[in-house]
Amino acid sequence: MLTLPLHSTSPVAANGVRMDGDAEAAGVRSPGARSLRSWPARSREPGVQRLLLLLVLLLQLFLLPTALSPTPSPGPTLEEASAWAQSFDKLMLTPAGRNAFREFLRTEFSEENMLFWMACEELKKEANKAMIEEKARVIYEDYISILSPKEVSLDSRVRETINRSMAEPSRNIFDDAQLQIYTLMHRDSYPRFTNSALYKDLLRSLSEKAVEA
Repeated sequence: MLTLPLHSTSPVAANGVRMDGDAEAAGVRSPGARSLRSWPARSREPGVQRLLLLLVLLLQLFLLPTALSPTPSPGPTLEEASAWAQSFDKLMLTPAGRNAFREFLRTEFSEENMLFWMACEELKKEANKAMIEEKARVIYEDYISILSPKEVSLDSRVRETINRSMAEPSRNIFDDAQLQIYTLMHRDSYPRFTNSALYKDLLRSLSEKAVEA
């Protein structure tokens, strides 16, 4: 009786040509065996590479803690929260301060200012050129584009400079815009925050906890 081997003794490429052991040892693989890590570099399709970059960006934005979401942090002490009224810089230096201020901005329907500022901070930490370009594009579409419902208020000079730089964006492409928004929040929203019920209630709650302790 004729019996057939259940398994081939050497790998077979996708085109049906058998490869010998030397080829396998040298790392020659069929296209289906390529890893996800090496595939984008070998691909000649820009659209595929762009899709993969976007996928990585989405994973960073939604599966990892980023500045685009409220930063998990322990609650502030009474001393820390009281210092927020001393200067805007002290408020913005701490995650708890930024979160409290962001909650206030949400009540004034201007949360996009803080979101933009935080997104710019995240962009400055990025080292990969392709990811810088992709993140810059997302920030532009979310906060700079006149078509966005979250567009921030910038003067024409800064906006035109950004538009010219978007062909080859750097991690500092939004520096001037970020400074303008920081100044806007400092002069416009910050004084109202320090006089708001939200901030005063927080201080009262922390004072009561301090007394109980």
